[in-house]
Amino acid sequence: MGDDLYSRQPICELAIKQGYNFIFVALASSHKSLYEWLEFLENSGEVVKGQVRKYQKNKLLYYRYKYVNNVPLRETEPSLMVNWYEVEIYDKAKNKVIYRNNFITNHQLNDEKMEKIITSGRTRWKVENEGNNLLKNQGYNLEHNFGHGQVNLSIILLALNLISFLFHNVLELVNDLYQKARRKLEKRKTFFNDLRALVKYEWFEDWSELFVYIISEGEQKKFINTS
Repeated sequence: MGDDLYSRQPICELAIKQGYNFIFVALASSHKSLYEWLEFLENSGEVVKGQVRKYQKNKLLYYRYKYVNNVPLRETEPSLMVNWYEVEIYDKAKNKVIYRNNFITNHQLNDEKMEKIITSGRTRWKVENEGNNLLKNQGYNLEHNFGHGQVNLSIILLALNLISFLFHNVLELVNDLYQKARRKLEKRKTFFNDLRALVKYEWFEDWSELFVYIISEGEQKKFINTS
């Protein structure tokens, strides 16, 4: 998956070389030659059009699509041949189009595949936006530019942030104490704020002891050897 920055021949060829399929956004503003081909093919009646009805959260949505296989990605030769499709989602209750986008893919397109292809193409938006929202607004405080350092500090802070996010996800899958602590402090912001407060005023032998303290709501008395 990728946005319009990825729908360039070198990246598409690299994906195929590595054994990957791809679905990349491809906008008319950055693919002039491709859309000239599409205009010609549509005028010739070679662009297939269709529609799928779906109910989502008790709403009737119409997935309107059109597609064509084997069109050249760029003007210069040799050009990779790709398959293009456009989708718009129409909300009948609101009487308006709530989503529209254009994609290229190496998946062969037909009417039977379109519903799955459309769903797959939109998955990146959901994952990317929910992931970015979590990192920016749910306790990690990730920003596009941390505003520190002249050379490498910003990228180091970014890397450390992403590594912590990775390890937290691993812990959520395999560590029972971490899972229970997260359930006790459901919101990530609350979890991180409590961690900062606790380690500022209390000493813990290890992370397990800290998580046990959180799980027991801090009711256990701690005896610290001050000798």
